[in-house]
Amino acid sequence: MRILLLGEYSNVHWTLAEGLRHHGHEVVVVSDGDGWKNYPRDISLHRTSNRPLPTLAFLTRLMRALPRLRGFDVVQIINPVFLHLKAERLFPIYHYLRRHNKKVFMGAFGVDYFWVKCGLDGHTFRYSDFNIGKQLRHNADNDREIADWLNGAKGKLNLHIAQDCDGIVSGLYEYDACYRPSFPEKTKFIPFPIDVQSITPKVRSCDDGRVKFFIGIQKKRNEYKGTDIMLRALQRLQAEYPDRVQIEKAESVPFAVYRQMMDDSHVILDQLYSYTPAMNALQAMAQGLVVVGGGEPENYEILHETELRPIINVLPDEEDVYRCLKELALHPEKLARLSADSRRYVERHHDHIKVAQQHLDFWASK
Repeated sequence: MRILLLGEYSNVHWTLAEGLRHHGHEVVVVSDGDGWKNYPRDISLHRTSNRPLPTLAFLTRLMRALPRLRGFDVVQIINPVFLHLKAERLFPIYHYLRRHNKKVFMGAFGVDYFWVKCGLDGHTFRYSDFNIGKQLRHNADNDREIADWLNGAKGKLNLHIAQDCDGIVSGLYEYDACYRPSFPEKTKFIPFPIDVQSITPKVRSCDDGRVKFFIGIQKKRNEYKGTDIMLRALQRLQAEYPDRVQIEKAESVPFAVYRQMMDDSHVILDQLYSYTPAMNALQAMAQGLVVVGGGEPENYEILHETELRPIINVLPDEEDVYRCLKELALHPEKLARLSADSRRYVERHHDHIKVAQQHLDFWASK
C-alpha cells in the first residue's frame, strides 16, 4: 500500500511509518517536525512564523507539495488541525485529500473539540486537563483551548472531518472515551508506537540510596500539565530527605540535553492530569525509567493488561503526589522491578511493528 501520514505529535507518525515500512509498505510522512522538536519527515512543511513573508513562503511550499499528496491508498491526519494553518483554510485542503486518495482517517491523538467537550462535562473523566470532578480548572491554556475548539472554526472543522472520514484512530484511553460515544462504529483504539528495538534499556537500581527524580518544565504550560504541583511535592520531599532525593530539572534546555538528563535518572514525573502514559512517558519506560503520572485502571483495561502495573499512578493532588514520591524515596529497592516491568509493558503493548499491523488491519476493515 501507499500510505500518507500527515502531521506530527511527539514522533507518533514517523515511528508508525517505520513500523509500516517494516511490513513492506510505501509511506510518506509530511509534517513540520512538531515544531522545535524537529522530528524526521519526508516532506517538510515547517512554518517559521505568522508574519506575512514567512506565511507566503509556507503557502508556496504547501501549494507545491499538494500534487505529491495524491494517489495514496490511505491518508491519516494527526488531528483535525493537521497543518499550521487556520481551520478555515484547512477545509479545502481536507476536501482535496478526500478527492484524490482512497481512504482518509483521522487521529484522535491530542487536544480537539471532543477532548475539550468531554473535559468540561464533569462526568466523562474524574479529572482531566479541564476538570477535577465537577469543578472546572481555569487557566490561560484552558481558556484558549475552549475558545478555539468549542466556540471557533476548529470545532466546526473537527466535527466535519469526524463525520466525513473513513475512521478515527484513538491513541489513548482518554481520546477513545471522547470519540466512542459519538462514533462507535468508526473509532478504533490503537496504542501509540514506540521503536523499542532502537532503545537499549537500562534497569534502574539505586545503589547509593539516593533516587534521581527527573521533571521537565515548560514555563508556559506548568499549570496546565500539573508540573507546578508535582515540583512542589518533589521539593518538599527533597527538603525532608536531602540524602535520599536528587532533583534533575530540565527547563528550556535543548532536546538532546533533555534526553540525556532523563536517561541519567531513575524516575520521571509525567503529566499529572492524565489517566495514561503518552509518548514522552512511554519513551522513558522503554529506556527503563519509572514513571510517576497517569496509570489509572482504565489504562490497563483498554490494553487488556492484567499482570503488569509499572506506572506509579498519582491523583491531581499535591499530598497524593508527595506520598507516592516518598514511598519511592524510602524504598529504592522497588526501582529495579518497576524499571524492568516498564520496559516489558512497552514491548508488550507499544512495539511499533505490532502497532503498525493494528493500523493496517483497521484501515483494511473500512
